[in-house]
Amino acid sequence: MEESGSVDSVESLCSSTTTRSDRSSGPRVSDTELRSKAKAVEKVYKDPSKDELPLLPEELVQDSAKDVTYICPFIGPVRGSLTVTNYRLFFRCTDRVRATCLCCFCMTDMRNLRFVHKEPENSLKKSVFEVLMKFAFPVSNNMSLFAFEYKQVFPENGWKVYDPLAEYKRQGLPNESWRISKVNDHYELCDSYPATLFVPVTITDEELRRVSSFRAKGRIPVLSWIHPESQAAVVRASQTMVGQNGRRCKEDEKLLQAIMDANAQSHKLFIFDARPSVNAAANKMKGGGFESEDAYQNAELVFLDIHNIHVMRESLRKLKDVVYPNIEESHWLSNLESTHWLEHIKLILAGALRIADKVESGKTSVVVHCSDGWDRTPQLTSLALIMLDSHYRTIRGFQILLEKEWLSFGHRFQQRVGHGDKNHTDADRSPIFLQFIDCVWQMTRQFPAAFEFNEYFLITILDHLYSCLFGTFLCNSEQQRLKEVRRTVSLWSFVNSQLEEFVNPLYVHYPSHVLFPTVGIRHLQLWVSYYIRWNPRMRPQEPVHQRYKELLAKRAELQKRVEELQREAANRMASSSSERAGSPTRSITPVQTFV
Repeated sequence: MEESGSVDSVESLCSSTTTRSDRSSGPRVSDTELRSKAKAVEKVYKDPSKDELPLLPEELVQDSAKDVTYICPFIGPVRGSLTVTNYRLFFRCTDRVRATCLCCFCMTDMRNLRFVHKEPENSLKKSVFEVLMKFAFPVSNNMSLFAFEYKQVFPENGWKVYDPLAEYKRQGLPNESWRISKVNDHYELCDSYPATLFVPVTITDEELRRVSSFRAKGRIPVLSWIHPESQAAVVRASQTMVGQNGRRCKEDEKLLQAIMDANAQSHKLFIFDARPSVNAAANKMKGGGFESEDAYQNAELVFLDIHNIHVMRESLRKLKDVVYPNIEESHWLSNLESTHWLEHIKLILAGALRIADKVESGKTSVVVHCSDGWDRTPQLTSLALIMLDSHYRTIRGFQILLEKEWLSFGHRFQQRVGHGDKNHTDADRSPIFLQFIDCVWQMTRQFPAAFEFNEYFLITILDHLYSCLFGTFLCNSEQQRLKEVRRTVSLWSFVNSQLEEFVNPLYVHYPSHVLFPTVGIRHLQLWVSYYIRWNPRMRPQEPVHQRYKELLAKRAELQKRVEELQREAANRMASSSSERAGSPTRSITPVQTFV
């Protein structure tokens, strides 16, 4: 059995006699049942004909331990060997056994892995345990992440997936209302923003510099997307720095007026503040705040009541306690409700829906921000763009969306995920990007034919959010990532080398189809295939991924047959036309009708 999820924390617990009955949190089963299940696990995870580990390029074995027992929460103890590489943890099972020293590994993918060892405590700690601690948290040990060692070559360079000028050109930009600004070419205006910015043509770069001093972290209002027909715009920013004294900035007011004027279909602007109004008001004590409707004429301010990173982190912690290792069936619904996870998902989706509705139905431009504009803001803009633009519902379009709204606009992936850092209680960590992907999954459930990608695609992205195998999610900004592009491989290089794995067999392409999902909490579900995928009792009897492949093969077969029939019909029509052309025709006088 290979365990390759990122380790979040490690703890060692030792006792004189550690057995299944007093240490395992799994279900109690008979010895006969346990042996049969252990054999089943061994059959699945152990290949006797293959002694060598399936190592990646530049992956090296660092240490190993024999006679180790994995305390499986579902089938009890399973004996095997443990191998630590500079990237992964491998466990190969043989049988169950009593043991004396227990190690617990808290993974970032909702699992706690528990191992026991027959050797004395000091022997384990000085070898495998210390090596694992070293390579599980390389940043804390002044080492580089494995992504900087990994040199796998793929047919396509994923770093070239996103070209900002090409993406904005697809949207019809620049045009008579919007221009490219070079004010952030060297990341001097805002080090967390991309170099390429689109702003109204009536605003000068000098005015943008003044606006940057009025917006948190210098994150000025800039264009994310423009409607191809109405020219209604989705604009993103950070909060205004009005403070307790109600500070104003005439250049900022002029910029928002210019955004409004760029859309001839409406003479109003909606400002969506992702925060609860109480939190936004409290930010005034720290110098922040929100736009005053008195200062911004014809603008309407709407609070979306989405909570901050600390609330979301606590919600995920509660969810993990509910789903792993065992599910309490009798209190499942109440326990799930107590986490508030689906409630947070609902609020994010509801906010994005309001944004999409104002742009599509109201033909009105919108400005979206939270506090700093790099957490709740990309959640909302990305989801709204998925609803509005079918291009972002394709595999490559979704990659472009992530590159644009999340990576180039500076979501702080390193801080929020904590790559390679043993401080798993860091207050900067939060599942912001995970929530966004969860929201996308909720939409794929409601519109199963609207997305080119399947569920496995979303899970793959989340797995590599934490894996530190690729360079895609390692940095906090575009500026930082430019330094790492040549040293790492892009996740999209891997994905685009095997696109057939990620295709949704039900997908139907409708170019101008706008999605308005139902966001009531009764229409949302816990993403079992992700959060509870390690529980064998929750897995579907038939592998869904294999079923996808079968459906794709059947679809290709039917498409081929349709094309053959179309060619046959065309040939028959052509031959029929030639026969009529060669035979004498009668003159037909058209019938005239007089009224």
